[in-house]
Amino acid sequence: MAEQLNVQLVAVEEKVWSGKAEMVMARTTEGELGVLPGHAPLLGQLAEPGRVRIKLPGGEQVAYEVAGGFLSVSESGVTVLAESASPVSAASDS
Repeated sequence: MAEQLNVQLVAVEEKVWSGKAEMVMARTTEGELGVLPGHAPLLGQLAEPGRVRIKLPGGEQVAYEVAGGFLSVSESGVTVLAESASPVSAASDS
């Protein structure tokens, strides 16, 4: 079985999404970032407006529009701390 990331997407008021993923993609103030298992630890500020895309095991993808916040990568996984996060519908997903 391929290595997977433990991912948590948290907004100010609630945990929005939590689970296993193959990859997390987000736009930070430093540029587009893709995180795979084994990525070096980092802390990045999310760009506004932003979108976080989570590639699930099996290839399905979920996406969230996020406002403000940070993305943290550590040995234990990826945590996205956003001021707000709302799901992107499949029709508007790109």
